[in-house]
Amino acid sequence: LLSALVVLVLVVVAAALSLGRRDPAPAPAPVPRPVVTETVDETRRAERSIPGVIRARIEVDLGFQTIGRVLSRQVDVGDRVQEGQVLAAIDPDDLHGNVTAAHAAVEAALVQLNTAQATAERARELARRNVVSTAQLEQAENALSSAEAGYSQAQSELIRARDAEGYANMTAPFDGVITAAHLNAGAVVSAGQPVLRLSADDELEAVIDLPEAAVAEIRPGDGFQVWSDGDPETVVQAHVRTIEPMADAATRTRRVRLSLTGESRFRLGALIRARPVTGGQDGLTIPATALADPDGAPFVWIVRETGGQRRVTPQPITTRGPEIAGRIAVTDGLAPGDEIVTRGVNSLSNGQAVGISVKP
Repeated sequence: LLSALVVLVLVVVAAALSLGRRDPAPAPAPVPRPVVTETVDETRRAERSIPGVIRARIEVDLGFQTIGRVLSRQVDVGDRVQEGQVLAAIDPDDLHGNVTAAHAAVEAALVQLNTAQATAERARELARRNVVSTAQLEQAENALSSAEAGYSQAQSELIRARDAEGYANMTAPFDGVITAAHLNAGAVVSAGQPVLRLSADDELEAVIDLPEAAVAEIRPGDGFQVWSDGDPETVVQAHVRTIEPMADAATRTRRVRLSLTGESRFRLGALIRARPVTGGQDGLTIPATALADPDGAPFVWIVRETGGQRRVTPQPITTRGPEIAGRIAVTDGLAPGDEIVTRGVNSLSNGQAVGISVKP
């Protein structure tokens, strides 16, 4: 009986050991990772564009050349004017009073001159007779010279007053359009204070503001495309004319002026959009967050379906131009219709399975 119990215990132990050596169940397959993707196409031109405005290449602020009170202003913003047309006028009464006062000063100086001439002539005659001393003669000659200088000064003041009277009317120095009005009738202005802004409309240009990082990759002469939101199909070619050296203190952007080539239908003051011209697939852009650049060789992750499973593969690309509005132009490596990953590109691996695209 004892031996039978021993045998039974050994059998139970052996069974338990055999159960402990049983292979574990296989782990379930990993769930494909969801990703944020975008389909590359040529319809995202406006997403990588900069807003701007059409301005005149030549603009001047007009002011009166003398102090006075604005009597009238004959033009308003948007009016087209011709060269020589009267735009505004100041009250001429004060200016006419200055002319009258200057003319009276000339008459008084002339009387003093005549008196000094007669005195000097008498002193010369008496000096020839040895009646007056040399010192008295010199005093008479000095008085004559002073009277002559005073008369010349009075004549100069009269000429200046008459010129100022002619400045009562402000005229247009060239044909153009009034684009700003700083003062209305009744205001008192000083010499040179801006009253109106006149813009020549025979040579227009597009003006845009770019951040410093974008300006660093742009040079004078680089090509741009310009269009309006109202007519996006009509694209006008332009090139960089100037880049202002100083950044705006408030926006930290620098102004870029684009010369429009050929004939354009833009009107002065029209709102436009502009983007740099690139080579190759000129209309293809990608989000800057989709670009991976670990070793100086930029690439993106393309999603392709293989064997019924969506997987990512790296695709080298060539970019051109600065990042604008969060997008980068691609000149080579992508084709319209490619699906690329736009978020989390640094945590993917070649051939990794991904799920359907989700919204960020």
